Amino acid sequence: MELALRDPRALHLEIGEPDQAPGAHVTEAVARAAREGRTGYTSSTGLPELRAAVAHRVSERSGRPTSPDEVVVTHGAMHGLAMALQAVLGPGDEVLVPDPAFPNWAMAAVAAGGAARTYPTRPERGFVPVPAEVEAAITPRTRALVVCSPDNPTGAVYPADVLAQLVEIARRHDLWLLSDEAYEAITFDAPFVSPAAFDTDRRVVVFGSVSKTYALTGLRIGWVATPDRDLLEVLGHLAEASVLCPSTVGQHGALAALTGPQDAVAQAVASYRGRRDAALELLAARGIAFSAPEGAFYLLVDVEEADSDAFARRLLERVHVAVSPGSAFGALAEGRVRVSLASARPVLLEGLGLLADEVVAARTGRSAALAR
Repeated sequence: MELALRDPRALHLEIGEPDQAPGAHVTEAVARAAREGRTGYTSSTGLPELRAAVAHRVSERSGRPTSPDEVVVTHGAMHGLAMALQAVLGPGDEVLVPDPAFPNWAMAAVAAGGAARTYPTRPERGFVPVPAEVEAAITPRTRALVVCSPDNPTGAVYPADVLAQLVEIARRHDLWLLSDEAYEAITFDAPFVSPAAFDTDRRVVVFGSVSKTYALTGLRIGWVATPDRDLLEVLGHLAEASVLCPSTVGQHGALAALTGPQDAVAQAVASYRGRRDAALELLAARGIAFSAPEGAFYLLVDVEEADSDAFARRLLERVHVAVSPGSAFGALAEGRVRVSLASARPVLLEGLGLLADEVVAARTGRSAALAR
């Protein structure tokens, strides 16, 4: 990303940044809050009315009744997950994350004094985990299990039966299950199901955000929802110690996003679906392998090379296309690159065409060398 930012000609397919504009009612809510002087501190756990709106959304989407006092508003979903790992990990304790995985989860575990271990999600299974393989990765130091569906970077959407089994595994081993639901509104071929739907003993912690759904990545407003009172108290203290409180004008914008018209969300999801379908058609026509995403807005493309980092650097240098190397996400994403479907459609298709040219050229060169 840093290399791409230095290239004025770069086609940016590396960042999960929606190109959709936020709803006008959201930007007006932020501006109105600033004009009216609502720029002071709030409670460390967030505005009461925003906590109520989040509780309503979590209840609706997960099926687990959630009250406003079970919500902590955070500085984005990642802030919430980082605080949760600080709360549940002691020195040397472990959290299980998927492979491939959003790398910040492991970074947050290390920052909390713990460590991250992985459980596999394999391309031949659409990057959906096998519960038995998840359970086999648990050690005596495991304290928590991270689940992300729809997933970044794979776009996998986990079926209800798999999620139910993962919750049961967490129960059997007395683990927290941390559910990253930042992409819950963005699904194409499979319905979103929250693991909280199967929670019977307060171990599933839900993390959400307005970043991806409402194209408000820079607003930095997310949330944690948990019915566990002890965890809530610790999270409240950690929020005060880390950010004091989330941005007040940002919270007013998030409230408008959650409670206002949702037309822009439906339009954005339809647009991502159209881009996905066009991208898959282009790649299939060029003979490039890929893993078709069922949600989120990412696409893993097989570049037929073992070193995805070298491929990504070469692609940027030669044809000014920026992608994320699979090596950033784990061993099972190596040999692939992640492409953001949130990039503008013309940029996406031009960039994928140039990527396909590079893969085919390298393939042809290898075949010629073998023939010689």
